[in-house]
Amino acid sequence: MVQEIKVTNPYSRCDCKSEYKVDEERSSKYPFVGALCMNGGDVDNSYTTNSLLQKRVLSITNPILVKNTEEMLTNLDFPKCIKVADLGCSSGQNTFLAMSEIVNTINVLCQKWNQSRPEIDCCLNDLPTNDFNTTFKFITFFNKKLTSNGSCFVSGVPGSFYSRLFPRKSLHFIYSIYSIHFLSKVPDGLEKNKMSVYITSSSPLSEYKAYLNQFKRDFTTFLRMRSEEMVHNGRMVLTLIGRNTLDNPLYRDCCHCWTLLSNSLRDLVFEGLLSASKVYSFKMPFYDPNEEEVKEIIRNEGSFQINDLEMHEFDLGHSKEECSLQSHKAKAGQKEASCIRAVTETMLVAHFGDDIIDALFHKYAHHVSQHASCRVKTSVTLIVSLVRK
Repeated sequence: MVQEIKVTNPYSRCDCKSEYKVDEERSSKYPFVGALCMNGGDVDNSYTTNSLLQKRVLSITNPILVKNTEEMLTNLDFPKCIKVADLGCSSGQNTFLAMSEIVNTINVLCQKWNQSRPEIDCCLNDLPTNDFNTTFKFITFFNKKLTSNGSCFVSGVPGSFYSRLFPRKSLHFIYSIYSIHFLSKVPDGLEKNKMSVYITSSSPLSEYKAYLNQFKRDFTTFLRMRSEEMVHNGRMVLTLIGRNTLDNPLYRDCCHCWTLLSNSLRDLVFEGLLSASKVYSFKMPFYDPNEEEVKEIIRNEGSFQINDLEMHEFDLGHSKEECSLQSHKAKAGQKEASCIRAVTETMLVAHFGDDIIDALFHKYAHHVSQHASCRVKTSVTLIVSLVRK
């Protein structure tokens, strides 16, 4: 007999005010940032269809999820009701893969220690523009992943995680997978007349500092909001894209995803399909911190203690292909292009229109295939687990 699932209206709640006006900042100087969300539905270019990377990342995050769930449960003396939140759940089934791992871990440990199974409140958060409807179509999938009886409630919580989302001291466990590297806004003070959507080796140091300062501000706000919502000794597991460079903060390898996107946009400018000025005014609201930057921000904010911090290889899939064959290179290029398209298309359409999207990602796939044998990469996956002090 599987777990009881109860679904509440995902659009029925209001967001509390944050320390700064997130929506206004997101849509001020770079209005396309307000369109940030993964492609909805379950069609060819949707996030649901093209999120195998995130599924692989979840597999390396699982041991830390399980460990911290067990520690949370025993340290809090087996609460009768447990509230778990996925921040940045996106659309599709991946959120339920992680949530089912946590719920199953709780139930197995309760059985092992002869404790009553708690009621579990599973909260799925993302921006209001997220396709929650597609996500909730996978409730049956979630049901089948659960291994024992109990009472489980699933709800959607639309809103920015750079604001308050939950009542004070209500959350026991939080996880976020590949979300907090997205910023609340594009940093101010970036160089004009530059045909790159993100930091490159040729960027001025001021650009790195602008991105770092925006990440510090956003991540600090994120931690402060969660510290208010989480109970003492609650746990949080965060997985994000980072970088492994410590000495040169500007360096990104030739196959970095935003370098390839810049190259693809530049191709369309050279072919007369885009104006250079449109590319100059598009920047990614993204930052890939290194380990030291993450640790420093957590220490300075002061509400959480670092429990685990791991760094893993970042792989969009093409490095696993047999790169000696051109056909495999092309296939790898298309896989990565589809993945990046699912993540960025809404912003790109908001800024450039939809006429150039197919051509843009055809170029992107070509550039990936040219770098398919690249092995020295600056991008990594960072996994950090935190304990609320």
